Amino acid sequence: MPYLIFLLPSLFILSLFTSYTVKAKNVDPQWEPFVKDYGRYVEKKLTSKGIPGAALSIVNTESADYIKAFGRTKSKHGLVVNQHTRFRLASVSKTFAGTLAAKLATQGVFAIDDPVSEYITDFGLSRYKNELKIYHLLSHSSGLVPNAYDNLIESRTAYPKIVKQLLNVEPICRPSQCYGYQNVMFSVIGDVIKSTTGEDYAYWLNESIFKPLQMNNASVGYDNMTQDDNYAHPHVRGKTRWYTAKLKNNYYKVPPAAGVNASASDMAIWLKAQLGQYPDVLSLDTLSAQTRTYTHTKKEKYRRVWRKKLKDAYYGLGWRIYDYDDETIFYHSGWVQGYRSDLVIFPHLNIGFSLILNAETGLINELTTEFVDKVLAYKRGN
Repeated sequence: MPYLIFLLPSLFILSLFTSYTVKAKNVDPQWEPFVKDYGRYVEKKLTSKGIPGAALSIVNTESADYIKAFGRTKSKHGLVVNQHTRFRLASVSKTFAGTLAAKLATQGVFAIDDPVSEYITDFGLSRYKNELKIYHLLSHSSGLVPNAYDNLIESRTAYPKIVKQLLNVEPICRPSQCYGYQNVMFSVIGDVIKSTTGEDYAYWLNESIFKPLQMNNASVGYDNMTQDDNYAHPHVRGKTRWYTAKLKNNYYKVPPAAGVNASASDMAIWLKAQLGQYPDVLSLDTLSAQTRTYTHTKKEKYRRVWRKKLKDAYYGLGWRIYDYDDETIFYHSGWVQGYRSDLVIFPHLNIGFSLILNAETGLINELTTEFVDKVLAYKRGN
């Protein structure tokens, strides 16, 4: 399974109202019609389902960046979504945590295989002692039952209290021996970073990722999400239509797992960074470290929409690594109340994709799968 990323980008975001085209050298003249056709398909699908708003970003090294935005920030009386409208990324936030940890490790701040107890004393006094490593946090291989204490994230319990309770949970296996998707345990990487550097996770994400990449709308946390009116409100489905819901603060308690906000333009930059376009910010060492196949995730092969083509699945540092129809892709999805998000990197095809919706709908699974299949057919000449 190859780990290095050799890519360049092109960007596309979906909108009824506004489109933005970034000039670049057109090496592949057929790509722009291909992307526009897919954009029309997405617009038709989202309109048919009444989805309030969406942001779609596609990057390709061989053509111009193409950006659009779709819909409104609220189902009634909302602002028009534009390329700077902030959406919640939910668990796509984990890709940022994995990348940041890989970057700090390549800079010598800590080693990915350091024991967590070296930085957080409570872990050394727990059943884990020195056995739990930093990469176990980020690859969901701590040995805990899946989604341990997610219910407390949704309660009023403060994050430090949740972590203390987490240390009393009996593991179902030793670290590295099984896969169990986590939000609380994953977010302990933030505590490791704070213990090592004296600065919190949000500070490092801003200073090491957002600012140097000029992701000007990207941020961490509830207050930054709601700093002005240009953010996509969450929506839930009623019997006949989508209703604007209250933006909840709960999963912002675990910033590495689910705390990032970003716009369409931000996500285009993020895709480009993952394709090696900003080596001064994200080196090849960083990009290769985050996509090591740490944890085998066999159950992923049985996802309904992908099971016919997904041949193997792993988890790296905040990233899923798939063998999909004989093509390596890096992937993550996200879901919190009122939002869905998907992100796909094709490391050998120099293409990246991001779709974010301000509605809880399984339609995103269909749209992402359609894109992956269409890209593979396009590149293979089918």
